[in-house]
Amino acid sequence: MIRRFYTTVTLAEQPEGWQVMLDTRGVRTVGGAPQLLPTRPLAEALAAEWRGQGEQIDPASLPLRDMADYAIDILSPNPQACAEGLLSYAETDTLCYRADPDEPLHARQQAVWEPLLSAFEAAHGVTFTRVSGVLHRPQPPATLAALRARLLTLTPFQLAGLEAMTRLAASLTIGLSALDARHEDEPLALWQAACLEEEWQAELWGRDREAEERRQRREADFLRAAAFARLAGTP
Repeated sequence: MIRRFYTTVTLAEQPEGWQVMLDTRGVRTVGGAPQLLPTRPLAEALAAEWRGQGEQIDPASLPLRDMADYAIDILSPNPQACAEGLLSYAETDTLCYRADPDEPLHARQQAVWEPLLSAFEAAHGVTFTRVSGVLHRPQPPATLAALRARLLTLTPFQLAGLEAMTRLAASLTIGLSALDARHEDEPLALWQAACLEEEWQAELWGRDREAEERRQRREADFLRAAAFARLAGTP
């Protein structure tokens, strides 16, 4: 930790975005670039992190700052590389891989996952291949092309949030659905759907405290990434 070196936290509107000001100094990224944020709501969220610091600054309590730095320093120079990496999750999307039809888990996957996947297909005009078992089957080239086109419309800030959500859920369809959510409670429901198999195992074999704590931390990270992506697209 480092000692707090500022008194006031304000926002300044710059030609290329909003910047958090610590007294008279604009926040910069780890890489040294001005941390210019695309929307005022996102800038307000980052300012709240700085205002919440005590006498010592705890870097671990600045997760939105870290995501913004990642968007600017890492993703902005080559957003297409991030989009291509996210497409690999579409190839092995959790929602597409089901248990064998004669297994009890299959019925729950059908009940929870199929409506989500079908709604995603309808919204994006794509078709996914469903797979029973663990053997990989490729997704239709037209589906991957449509998803690539969608990903390339996103800003580096939206990609930063989407990438975090997709990795945590092991599902691009979950990540994009959370990005497009219209209601605040949708990301939590989507996260719970992504954890269906974990929940199934916990019901069968009992709950492990450490495993539950890890899942709670991952849930918090998922919801934070969803909020970051949403704020990045809110004027």
